[in-house]
Amino acid sequence: MRTDRQFRPVRRRRWPAVAAVLLLLAPVALAHPGERGAALLPALTAALAAAVALLPWPLGGVTLGVAAGAAAGASLLLDLGYPGPYRLPAFWLPLEWPALLGVLFRAVRRLPDRWAGPIGGAVALAAVLLPLRFALRVPHGGAAGPVVGVLFSLLPVLGVAGAGLYLRVLEARRERAVDRARREQRLEVARGLHDFVAHEITGIVLEAQAGQLPDQEPAETAALLRRLEEAGLRALDSMDEMVGALREDPAAAGTTRHLGLADLPELVARFGTTGGPRATVDLAPEAVGLLAVEVQATAYAVVLEALTNVRRHAPQATGVAVRVAPGPDGRTVRVTVGDTGGPAARRPRLRRRPGSGGTGLVGLAARAAAHGGSLTSGPHGPSGWEVCCTLPGR
Repeated sequence: MRTDRQFRPVRRRRWPAVAAVLLLLAPVALAHPGERGAALLPALTAALAAAVALLPWPLGGVTLGVAAGAAAGASLLLDLGYPGPYRLPAFWLPLEWPALLGVLFRAVRRLPDRWAGPIGGAVALAAVLLPLRFALRVPHGGAAGPVVGVLFSLLPVLGVAGAGLYLRVLEARRERAVDRARREQRLEVARGLHDFVAHEITGIVLEAQAGQLPDQEPAETAALLRRLEEAGLRALDSMDEMVGALREDPAAAGTTRHLGLADLPELVARFGTTGGPRATVDLAPEAVGLLAVEVQATAYAVVLEALTNVRRHAPQATGVAVRVAPGPDGRTVRVTVGDTGGPAARRPRLRRRPGSGGTGLVGLAARAAAHGGSLTSGPHGPSGWEVCCTLPGR
């Protein structure tokens, strides 16, 4: 429901426009009785242009495009068929011309794309040709007057149209930037759901499958339930952090955790307690200081995705090795995750699937490339698989 507060700004903008229109029409009463009919036409045209330039649109179902087109059409028709003496156009020209410039600015900046060109062009043509209404009717005026009048009007018209177009382009760029930021935000949430929540849920599913085996000891069942609880809590924490990152409050968004290389030992140790293959990590201390915080988050996501794929596609693997070390040049960091594989192993390939949304190995390859690195995956050993990511240091 609209409130009075929403109507007040519109009403305040209407009063200057109404006052301007009344002031424009007032001189008609002062004209010679025989010329009042002819004086009314340019007065109405100038008043219409002033109203379109000053009033808020849409107004009473009339849009800005219709109002601007009406003002331009009325001005052009009066240029062609003005019946009165030549002195009256000279009186109204200084009033109608700035109003047409205002209409031109609003049309170029605010109208939809399909109407901005034709309606803006019509208003610009009316403003350029307006001096001819007087110059062509001056007795013995010659050709210099019309040419000078058109040239004098053309330069401001081009300037106003250029200013409106420039502001229109800036606004379009801002809207595209906002849309791009929203899309990146959605992709970031999708990556977080895939990387963290899906990893924990995969572990929960495997634990639940292991709990269905017969002859479970009470101690084993209690440990299994405890691991399920911990995995569920971690998944909930990850979702809370992602929701916090989407809030408008910068303080709430700034509390999001940035996992890095120092968190890999805990991740690998937790992976080894879920009944999967034995996992080891070899983390070179000098590699941690080479990567920035954002790049470390990508490295952590690569290891997390690779371990999740081992759970999904290589359930018969007997071992997983995670290694993080500086590259041969000492300025890059090489992250590798390899497993021993098994006869039932099925591997994801670096191929974009429809609707993949930038998650998985495809999304991680794009993230690594954005940092100036690379990510590859392929067979390793007799039946294993290896994911290798190279990231540049800072």
